[in-house]
Amino acid sequence: MALLMGEVSENQVLNDESVVGVARVVYGFIGTGTIAEAIIDGLMASALGATSSVIVSPRNEQVSSRLRARYPKVTVAQSNQQVVDGCEILVLAVRWQVAHEVLREVLIPANTTVISVIAATDHDALARWTGVRVERIVRAIPLPFVAQREGVTAIYPRDQAASELFDAMGTAVCCDSKAEFDQLAVASALMGTYFGVLELVASWLEAKGMSSAKAQSYLKPLFASLGNFARESAGVGFTGLRGEFSTKGGLNEQVFRDFENQGGGAALLAALDNVLNKIEG
Repeated sequence: MALLMGEVSENQVLNDESVVGVARVVYGFIGTGTIAEAIIDGLMASALGATSSVIVSPRNEQVSSRLRARYPKVTVAQSNQQVVDGCEILVLAVRWQVAHEVLREVLIPANTTVISVIAATDHDALARWTGVRVERIVRAIPLPFVAQREGVTAIYPRDQAASELFDAMGTAVCCDSKAEFDQLAVASALMGTYFGVLELVASWLEAKGMSSAKAQSYLKPLFASLGNFARESAGVGFTGLRGEFSTKGGLNEQVFRDFENQGGGAALLAALDNVLNKIEG
């Protein structure tokens, strides 16, 4: 395979300064999909990026080439094993469907910190596939917003290296148990539903004669403002926020009451339980 500019030849040592520069931490990524790219974008734009470098696997040549061209501190390895050999913190970002096949082919040193962002794959499975002790593995649920350093990322268990990484691109929420981690994974599955609700409202407006462009130009900033208001309202719970935005006897109160009375709340809670059951196996 021909080397891309900035790739590492088999005779080079990945952690040599000529390859990665003077760096305090070297992050390695097995898997270069959407989430891996978002993490690397956020990392390189953060203060942590000034003292870090990244080695990525060559599997997705389009993404790996783009990252190498974008950031001088990103190096493309020739193999997953070279990623492992050249990093101190290893991020597993492959699809869960192929994780076993990919991970059984690499030998990971015992002192490597492993952060897995692989969905629906627990610590025991990761330990079997990698040969890494369970206590050296951290699971995380980064969302695409880490690229803009606005992500909130659940991690389990508590770990300084993982917290440092995800705090650099937003906020790391450390879970005290697997149950907490699984529950936040369920909560993160609401993103499609959030946009689905907006889709329904936009469709309703369009059915009343409004253009799609106008409906979206109103709804997008409206709901973005609501999210920003909630984020800045420290100490105010969602019940309080709902009350603040629902005048007694007003339209907001009516919509939520109708939503509840017609089974919307029950349907949502049932959907969350179904997702949790799937995650817990």
